[in-house]
Amino acid sequence: MRYFIVDAFTNEPFGGNPAGVVLLDGDFPSEKLMQQVAAELRYSETAFVQQNGPKEFTVRYFTPAGEVDLCGHATIATFGLLRQEGIIPDHSLCINHTLAGDLEINVGEQIMMQMATPRAIDKPIDIDRLHHIMAGTDCDEWPQLPVEIISTGLPDIMMPVMNPKALNALQPDMDALADLSRQLGVTGVHAFAITEDGYTAHVRNFGPLYGIPEESATGTANGALTHYLHRQGILNAPAECRFLQGEAMQRPSVIATSLQADGNINVGGQYCIIARGELLP
Repeated sequence: MRYFIVDAFTNEPFGGNPAGVVLLDGDFPSEKLMQQVAAELRYSETAFVQQNGPKEFTVRYFTPAGEVDLCGHATIATFGLLRQEGIIPDHSLCINHTLAGDLEINVGEQIMMQMATPRAIDKPIDIDRLHHIMAGTDCDEWPQLPVEIISTGLPDIMMPVMNPKALNALQPDMDALADLSRQLGVTGVHAFAITEDGYTAHVRNFGPLYGIPEESATGTANGALTHYLHRQGILNAPAECRFLQGEAMQRPSVIATSLQADGNINVGGQYCIIARGELLP
């Protein structure tokens, strides 16, 4: 098995969000082995890629703690790598079979992926508890926008904050957030501040339940945020969005999303391959 380290949502080394990508020569290995490889590589997600046809692939995603249905940045990393390695030609439309469904991927200098059908998940959320977990007693002013659980492949809590300063000040209680995420059946919290500085919003994403204290770029969560903003009447379809993430981690990432007229969402960005190697038997 060949493995690669690819930074997604950036075109510069050591920016964006790094992912492991493992190219398989045949069938998937055991789940135990894939989990061990993901834990060894230690990135928030590692993608295992099986080729089914010239432009058709099955991809499984593992965090250091377990398998997840879909990962946006690891998908950008995967199909950018397949393009760079000459496995798929430029300007291709590919099919990605995932546990979240079969998704279309447009391959070029920027990789754009179709998200799963966006949906809001109606579960009661103790907002005061959430705010205390995320900010303690350091913040007592919050926007009037609602807190909602949204999924475009993975469910996340969309949590608005007042401005980028308040966003950068968040210091979540990771153990408490992991407990809350487990209770609500979500991946984590996607906090955001709407701005007028050329970006649709500045965002931060926290997923300690899956061993990810903070992530520098998240495709699925920003796809979910695009749907959230559409639900709240802030975006009208069709629309193009740019989200800035990773500032607090010194890994700035730009995530592009496209809201289609029918409400479906594509997410994408650039990529940069920074390392390659071979997994020995």
